[in-house]
Amino acid sequence: MRISTAATPIAFVRSIVLAYRKYGVDPSEALHHAGITSTQLHRSGVDARVTAAQLEALSGFAMRELDDEALGWFSRKLPWGSYGMLCRASITAANLGVALKRWCRHHGLLTDDVALSLSVSGNLAHLSIDERGSLGVMREFCLVTLLRNVHGIASWLIDSRIPLQQLTFPFDRPQHSDAYPLMFPGPVAFGASAAGFEFDAKYLDLPLRRDEKALQAMLQHALPLIVFQYRRDRLLLHRVRDLLRAKPVELGTAHALASALHVSVRTLHRHLSDEGSSLQQLKDDVRREQAIDLLCRTSRSIKQVALAVGFSNEKSFSRAFRQWTNDTPAAFRERLS
Repeated sequence: MRISTAATPIAFVRSIVLAYRKYGVDPSEALHHAGITSTQLHRSGVDARVTAAQLEALSGFAMRELDDEALGWFSRKLPWGSYGMLCRASITAANLGVALKRWCRHHGLLTDDVALSLSVSGNLAHLSIDERGSLGVMREFCLVTLLRNVHGIASWLIDSRIPLQQLTFPFDRPQHSDAYPLMFPGPVAFGASAAGFEFDAKYLDLPLRRDEKALQAMLQHALPLIVFQYRRDRLLLHRVRDLLRAKPVELGTAHALASALHVSVRTLHRHLSDEGSSLQQLKDDVRREQAIDLLCRTSRSIKQVALAVGFSNEKSFSRAFRQWTNDTPAAFRERLS
């Protein structure tokens, strides 16, 4: 995610400086390349921030200069091109689920210090990190970057913004915790047993939309720190329909739906518009489907059907039903009997 304002914690910059010290290399040229001054580096407090572009420039320079895409986190270096190799191994997968499983498996060939795994429970997919060695003072930056990396590549592969249902970190809430919502699209919890995130398992079935040419262009950037912005969430329309079917009354408003989906009302309307739909159209579609089903399969009164599909009274339901079918609910039921 590119943030133009200085919202990225200076703690992440200091972690990269520690990598330079680990390898006995002077970080001055890298800091100069990123436009980070000594004053910024030693600033303390909640205002100790740099821009995302500065951190991206610093990390990209450091990865090449140190020849370590892990930036000193692990017991051995990940030479330049390691994450590109993971991308190439994943990009030929039939869908996102297979691609992520390959990513996790092949990441284990690069280092023994952490293990990434993908699991599915019910309708949620869970990507987790098992720490098998001490990450020391670089722990936060390492875990944050690993998760941003895998979330970024997953979103890029299917060309869709993947919202996260939950994101967890196994350390106390840092002083700069307000930066986390800018880095991850979902609620964040600290003090958990492990680092990881959850998302709708339906994304795992989506086909990949990238080829080798697109991969070559993407790899020109500092891969582990880029989370691309996408115009739309390709599953949002289906998720809205599912929520409206499950809870037509509780989630009958834009505010309630947006809250359940962890997006803003404006984002909800924009994404649906990008998909060629609208919230009102989806509500009408779901209400029509449910109303017809109840009228056909049950003996509920017209008023009961109206309330069940989210209308406040029988009159407004009958008016809407006539617009949908050119018939009243009573006449529709009588025709079917």
